[in-house]
Formats: sequence, structure tokens, C-alpha cells
Amino acid sequence: MNNLKTLTSIAANKEAFQSLLDYVDFSLKFFEYVESSKQAEIIAQNDHDYRFYQFNADAGFKVTRPFNSKLLYDLNSAESAYRQFIAILAHLKECQGDALVENKAIINNSVYTLQQSIGFALDAGTANGVEPNVARKINGDLFECLVRLIIRDIGLNCTSGSVSVPVKVENHTAFNMTYQHDLIIKGNDEEIKMIGSVKTTSKDRVDKIFVDKFLYCKLTDTCIPHIAVFLHDVQRKKTKKVNEFGINSTFLAGHFKGYTVKLNPLDGVYYIDLRPNMLDDSILKEHITNFDVLLREDIWKHI
Repeated sequence: MNNLKTLTSIAANKEAFQSLLDYVDFSLKFFEYVESSKQAEIIAQNDHDYRFYQFNADAGFKVTRPFNSKLLYDLNSAESAYRQFIAILAHLKECQGDALVENKAIINNSVYTLQQSIGFALDAGTANGVEPNVARKINGDLFECLVRLIIRDIGLNCTSGSVSVPVKVENHTAFNMTYQHDLIIKGNDEEIKMIGSVKTTSKDRVDKIFVDKFLYCKLTDTCIPHIAVFLHDVQRKKTKKVNEFGINSTFLAGHFKGYTVKLNPLDGVYYIDLRPNMLDDSILKEHITNFDVLLREDIWKHI
């Protein structure tokens, strides 16, 4: 069994994650470690669905980021779920929509567990020499990569990179502007069919995503769909009591609704871990849904 230092070293090396199976392999190794070596599992006092792992002395008894216990697989369930998840992706193109509704939990929970295992290991890494800002950047980059690999595994052309946007004045291209995108999905004709942003949380990022769509469409006179994929919008709540653990939402509902209503709605916003107000608020629930809907239904409407 791998020790925590080894797992942290793997998580901090983005080159170690070149395929979906690399994510699966790492996740199973991490949860094998957790099963035998965690110090404790702490329940968030203000929302009992959320928990924290506390590592043992290997990481100075450090406490991880919060996780949704309804979404996170443990070691016993993860291996079987991952096999099903990979099989679902392999056959998803011919079994779109309602035929896969019964598998939506496997899709969402698998993605959540794969990514959180990396985040947990990087949380431990901050006690083993990985700088917190570096850990956050690596975690975000690996989530972007995971989403791209999943979209490729369902048979689509998906990359990241820069898109050059011609700016025309009096029907002539005066100059070009370059935009960096996390997801660039193309059809068989290599024409861009969808552009996407992939982030672990929407905190400090939601404004830019809406403005990017507005500028891109304005400059190009096109309506290429722009989507956003988020893992969650939850962080550990800071309290005055040392041993008190809770959660806070990082989702800015007012900003999201303001941009949606007054600027332009995005063509799809997908979360793995939905916040309660995303299910209750009339505007939010119209524009935000689970990640599985992108794979099962929405992405095929534009290809």
C-alpha cells in the first residue's frame, strides 16, 4: 500500500494523469490508504451531509476540505462504480438521454470521487511541502483535464487552448483577439461547436465566464454555445472555536442571476454537487443542473 507522502507526490504531478484510468488508479490507491490510516471522519456541525477527513500523524493531523457524503464513494463501492462509469462512457453515444437516467448517480458520484481524492491528497501535501497556492492550481488543472478526458471518452473532439477571434470593421478583419478556453469541442468538420469553462468552484470566476460569452459572440457575430462546469461551491467555514467544523457556500446567487437576466444566459451550467438554492430558486434551477445532463443530453444537441 502507498504511503501518504507517495500519494501526495503523485497528486502533485500533473503528468501522472494522462487518461481516465490514471485517475481511477490514483483514487483507489488513495482510498485504500484512507481506509486503513485516517485519524477520524468529522461531521460538519451546520450540515451533517458534509464531512471532513482528518489525517494521522503522517500529515500532522491535518483536516481536509469538506466533502458531500452523499456523493463520495468509499473504497468498497468505488471500484465497482468506476467500472460501471467507464462502461457507461463507452456506450453513451448510442444510449443518450432517458436511457441513461438510471445511471446518472454513477456518472456524478464517480466524477466527484475521482476529483476529490486528488484534492484530499493535495490537502495533505500542504503539510508535506506543497505550497497551498500551488496545490489549488494543480487541483483546478486536473479537474479541467478530467472533464476533457471524459468528453473524449464519449467519442468527441475536445481540447483546451486559444481561439483567435477576428475583429471586423466595415466587413474587413482589422485585427485578432485571442481567448483561452478550458473546453473547445469540435465537430467532424473541425468547426467549433461548443466552448466551455471548467472550474472546481465558481468563486471569483463567475463574472468572467458570462462576460467571455458576451464578448466572444459580440465580436464574432456568432452564437456558439458557451457552458460552464463546476465541481462544487462549498468551503470550510472559519469559526472562532478551534475544534468546530462547518461549511460555507461560495456561490454568488445574485451575481449569477444578474448576469443571466441582464447580460446573457450561458448555454448550460453543470455542477457535480448542487447547492440547495440551485434546486429551489426558479431562475437558478432553470439554468443550472447536474453534470450528467451535459453528457447524456445537452452536448449532443450542438454536435
